[in-house]
Amino acid sequence: MKTLLVTGGAGFIGSNFISFFLNKNKDYSIVNIDALTYAGDLKNLKEVENNSRYHFVYGNICDKILIENLFEKYQFDGVIHFAAESHVDNSIKSPDEFIKTNILGTFTLLESAKNHWLEEGKTNKNRFHHISTDEVYGTLGETGLFKEQTPYAPNSPYSASKASSDFLVRSYYHTYGLNVVTTNCSNNYGPNQHDEKLIPTIIRKAISGKNIPIYGDGKNIRDWLYVLDHCEGIEVVYKKGKVGETYNIGGNNERDNLYVANRICEVLDEVYPKQNSYKDQITFVKDRPGHDFRYAIDASKIESEVGWKAKENFESGIYKTVNWYLKKYNL
Repeated sequence: MKTLLVTGGAGFIGSNFISFFLNKNKDYSIVNIDALTYAGDLKNLKEVENNSRYHFVYGNICDKILIENLFEKYQFDGVIHFAAESHVDNSIKSPDEFIKTNILGTFTLLESAKNHWLEEGKTNKNRFHHISTDEVYGTLGETGLFKEQTPYAPNSPYSASKASSDFLVRSYYHTYGLNVVTTNCSNNYGPNQHDEKLIPTIIRKAISGKNIPIYGDGKNIRDWLYVLDHCEGIEVVYKKGKVGETYNIGGNNERDNLYVANRICEVLDEVYPKQNSYKDQITFVKDRPGHDFRYAIDASKIESEVGWKAKENFESGIYKTVNWYLKKYNL
């Protein structure tokens, strides 16, 4: 039985990954460490909470003693590092927690991995998989795609902290020979996403009869990636990715924010109709400071090197997502 340490596994992507991975890989157990901040919820893990191959540890990845003890106790074969503060608006208001968790927390994990995996006489089969974001690349104009070679140009405290953690991971490969891979994903959506994010906010505001807030003119574009597609991509890169490499994971589903809002309203009009269209609730609000115009990922490397490609298009994924939230709200 192999054992993975998953950090931030009570969050959106982490919880989806744990359920997906345990169901598919019967020869693995998972230890999930999560500080259970506002964005983490153990309800996301109901499916696996009684699984004998799943263990939860309440704690902070910045706690060096705790992390060292976990590495000693479980002798991890690998780390999948999701834990991060991730909301751009929050990073603008309170950047300090982003610096602590995303940079210091990643450093703490890397140090423990180095200490336990690179001891004299040990082979370097253990893998550290760092989960990052396309936001580290900055912003695009109307054309072009983010490639793995795109220079970093983060524009928010959040993306700057993630860029810093990416560079730390890179340095532990080049300096110490640690077996690392990094994946930079586009915008995720799907089950278990926190209410503060764009798509859950649109759904929640719509069904509550409130204004649906859209920043600026709604023309900011994101590449949308269904979370279970992302989980499959993570698994494949963890198992097959080349040591020291970065892989961009994208859904090839570019949509502007106004389109996203309109499409969600159209699905709601179909599956949970009311007298007027939900589109009537869409309103435009003052734009976010430093709001990146467009993100779009070139996923050709992960497709060609490890054989992953997104299965869900935006239309099918958003239909599943809206219905999941209606069920969550007992509607």
